[in-house]
Amino acid sequence: MDNQKDSPIYGIRPVMEALESGMKISRVVVKQGLSGSLVSELMVLLKQRNVPVQYVPLEAFDKFKDKNHQGVVAFSSPVEFQNLEHILPKLLEREIKPFILMLDGVTDVRNFGAIARTAECAGVDAIVVPAKGAASMGSDALKTSAGALNHIPVCRVGSLKITINLLKQHGFKVIAATEKAQKSPFEANLTGAVAIVAGSEDTGISPDIIKLADELVRIPIFGKIESLNVSVATGVVLYEVVRQRLL
Repeated sequence: MDNQKDSPIYGIRPVMEALESGMKISRVVVKQGLSGSLVSELMVLLKQRNVPVQYVPLEAFDKFKDKNHQGVVAFSSPVEFQNLEHILPKLLEREIKPFILMLDGVTDVRNFGAIARTAECAGVDAIVVPAKGAASMGSDALKTSAGALNHIPVCRVGSLKITINLLKQHGFKVIAATEKAQKSPFEANLTGAVAIVAGSEDTGISPDIIKLADELVRIPIFGKIESLNVSVATGVVLYEVVRQRLL
């Protein structure tokens, strides 16, 4: 159920107490069909904190049979999640234009870690990920990022669509990197406040997100292989932002 070396927390009440104390939680697994007033309270807390919940059959808890898990196990995270709305005012006050990366459906831990490493090196101010459909922020992600996740804010949000609208209200230009685009990132103006959106390798950016983007860009491919690894593709776009800002 979990192949990472992140400390589990067992039981409904202990998980609630961990959440209320501000502990960093990567995700919570819950037995399918679990109910009750305390479970309802837990669900409210998880939703408020945008913590991913995975519903699994009772058999999935066999490895924890010697623990009093009550059908709930949480996994702590080495990554401290930030609130984007708290970060934005500070970013907008600076002379340097804000630079944000949004990941839609990037669930592979190694890809996420590699992207985070490149983003930190490129000067990205924050990485935004959805509460559902994102890579697990455990020790593997931290290791693959070469420690970058200790230095770059990661903001977990309930809705990427709502977040995109928020960024646009604050003057951000939202650029979606997708194979459906006609223009290359080298032709786009990326010098202002910008939010780059990258999607998963198999499905790409969701159609709803693409519709909200101000501009679509596509990395030119000249070889026989039709696409780049998502971490490489994201790096190309991020460093085009850097190149334009250095001109």
